[in-house]
Amino acid sequence: MHVVLVVDHAFINGGQAKVALDAALGLRRRGHRVTVFAAVGPADPRLAAAGIRVVCLGQDDIASTTNKLAFAVQAIWNRPAARRLAQELAGLDPADTVVHVHAFAKALSPAIGVSLRASGLPLLYTMHEFFLVCPNGGFYDYPANAICHRTPMSRACIATNCDARSYPRKLLRVVRHAALDHVAGMRRLFPHIVTISALQQRVITPYLPAETVFHRVDNPIAVEPAPPRAGSPGDFLFVGRISAEKGAPIFAEAARRAGVRPVFVGDGPAAAGLAAQYPEAVMLGWKDEAAVHALMRGARALVFPSVWYEGQPLTVYEALACGAPVIVSDACAGREAVEDGETGFWFRSGDADALAAHLVRLGDDALAIRMSRAAQARYWAAPLTLDNHLDRIGSVYDQVLRTAGATARADARPAVAALS
Repeated sequence: MHVVLVVDHAFINGGQAKVALDAALGLRRRGHRVTVFAAVGPADPRLAAAGIRVVCLGQDDIASTTNKLAFAVQAIWNRPAARRLAQELAGLDPADTVVHVHAFAKALSPAIGVSLRASGLPLLYTMHEFFLVCPNGGFYDYPANAICHRTPMSRACIATNCDARSYPRKLLRVVRHAALDHVAGMRRLFPHIVTISALQQRVITPYLPAETVFHRVDNPIAVEPAPPRAGSPGDFLFVGRISAEKGAPIFAEAARRAGVRPVFVGDGPAAAGLAAQYPEAVMLGWKDEAAVHALMRGARALVFPSVWYEGQPLTVYEALACGAPVIVSDACAGREAVEDGETGFWFRSGDADALAAHLVRLGDDALAIRMSRAAQARYWAAPLTLDNHLDRIGSVYDQVLRTAGATARADARPAVAALS
């Protein structure tokens, strides 16, 4: 088949793009024709080398733009992207083409929805985040440091400054979401939606058409198998963006109450403040993938204290694959990967005392080693490899094509009857 992958970035700048581009390379290796359509470059050189058609518009995102006003217009309605996508999709055969949208909110904008609908091609959307249904993409009130339960685009939603930066930026997102819903019709555009956790599907279901077909497809995890760990467990480890919504301050405070040393891998807006307030914390900064996995293999446990809806936190799965038990907040989808009391612990979201109690429990070396072995064994019994991901997404593509073909035949029958 021909798979057209639509993404904001043609290079790996985070988990979203990594999943899409790794899948592109894997699909090409399996013999499929693949096109990657993206707004922001430079394009990953592996794509063209693999024989993948790359259409990269060379546009800006919020990080690269030098003209914030021009980018605001692009973010609301990227007309050049819509026009170019329409040209790219024109003439493709709906019998063997699937257009799979991974990302649009950082550069492509809702304008691509018009082109997608006009193409008449089978469509699929992966819900890496929540921009299809929530203006700020996260169901999270950043100033309040709390999950947002307001109905998207309701009066209460529009009146609330939930943005991480400013209320004017929130209003820009509201305008963009109005264009998404009322001009592009994107919320009703995709008959098939890929979700990456049960929590995510539960959150978005009320805001999508009742006839939406959901497909659970886990993201692939790139971890090499290794023998069970030897020696005593090390420190408690945090990996990721050091920010309030990721729960980094909760970990620092819980570690102090438990009398243990917290180790942070990453950086973010809360890093400097935490380093000053908790001088016992070890701040390692960002590390490459190999170094992170080495730290996980020696850690007593990964602590994942996120207080917002995480779709499928890859760090949790990487830690389990490396043999690190995981102590995870019960508010995020990471808990779905952890068997409470066996491969780690759940704790009440935002509760430093509850987290501290689990840190104290895992101070027992024997318990930490038992959980480490259980975590590693259970992950590798059903690993989230790229091949497994491709098997699953391939079966979804087949279903999307079959459904689209059946719908087209059903729509054609009345027309034929009217002509006879």
